[in-house]
Amino acid sequence: MPAQEPTRTIAYICPQCRQSVIVEKSLFALAAAPVKIPCPCGKSALEVEFLADKVKLGVPCLFCGREHRVTCSSTAFVREKALAFSCAASGLDCCYVGEEGAVFAATARLEQAVDKLEQEAGEENVFLDDIVMHEVLSEIKDIAARDGISCTCGSRQWSFQVNYSSVDLMCARCGAQTRIPAATADDIDDICCRNTILIRGKSE
Repeated sequence: MPAQEPTRTIAYICPQCRQSVIVEKSLFALAAAPVKIPCPCGKSALEVEFLADKVKLGVPCLFCGREHRVTCSSTAFVREKALAFSCAASGLDCCYVGEEGAVFAATARLEQAVDKLEQEAGEENVFLDDIVMHEVLSEIKDIAARDGISCTCGSRQWSFQVNYSSVDLMCARCGAQTRIPAATADDIDDICCRNTILIRGKSE
């Protein structure tokens, strides 16, 4: 009977639909070529690339809305029971790699933390950084006042949801969403440079 092929379980939470994406991949497949692990919603994907002596990951982040580029040694990626990669802005984990049981357990704990944070944000108006959130919301308001928010489906009707460290803009016609990060001073700079915001809508 042939030996079981070694595998790694990889998990992250999609920043768009907020569901956990947990996938088991063989080490041979991961090492053979760069791999993308997409969320079933199709709006995010985690990337894994083996290099000479390290592994590079591109991790979509639920907390700050950005993609984190992180690396670890090949040995750690292959052998550790559970590796955790964190969002620098929030200090919270955004990706796990390791054995199936350990990764599932860590992801379950992260889901509970996310639920608690979002509940607290809704009840108490708590944000990762109150000043950053205030500035980002102010810029969004200014852009909206200039009629600068629209969707690729053609609609200019939209609503928004304020999260712990981001703001979601949602098209009223097609339901598409665009996430505006609101976690760091760089996020203020980014939105200050924008005259318009385009929600990526579904094709008509």
